Amino acid sequence: MRLFVAVVPPLEVVEDLSEFVEPRRDHPDDDIRWASDQHWHITLAFLGEVPDWKSEELEERLEAAAKRQQPFELRIAGAGAFPGVPDARVLYAGVRDETESLKHLSMTTRSAASKAGVQVEARKFAPHLTLARLRRPIDATRWVRIFDTYRSPAWTAGSLQLIESRLGEGPGHSAAYTTVGEWDFLG
Repeated sequence: MRLFVAVVPPLEVVEDLSEFVEPRRDHPDDDIRWASDQHWHITLAFLGEVPDWKSEELEERLEAAAKRQQPFELRIAGAGAFPGVPDARVLYAGVRDETESLKHLSMTTRSAASKAGVQVEARKFAPHLTLARLRRPIDATRWVRIFDTYRSPAWTAGSLQLIESRLGEGPGHSAAYTTVGEWDFLG
């Protein structure tokens, strides 16, 4: 299974952001592939292909990590692009986390996966929510300026999810996501 660990915003936050993004989706640019609202999440750890025989220990360790985490407040705010604004391949909304709990939770979940024998992608953690992927690099200055004005309602993150990603099986040959485990934070 191709897996990642994430915090998923609640429906009311997704709907609020969707209302802001929707008019931009009508922009006639074939190079922009907008992410589906139902795919919006904040990746804590990308695990890649995980053999089935490792999944039980992985789930036990992620559950233990969740039980050590207090709920915390988040807000979607700001915007950016990867690898950078002048040569963007991904447009994203930023995530405000005044307590830096997401950063700590990312380290905790990566450690849990490693202890379960699962290799974790070694990318630097940058909390974000992917809005769109670009077929070719573009200067995304105007898009980043637009999305930088958005502020979501605050919400309390109260759980983490283990999500399976099946490439090419979603709408328009996008990835299909299935939550295979969810654990509430201590609280």
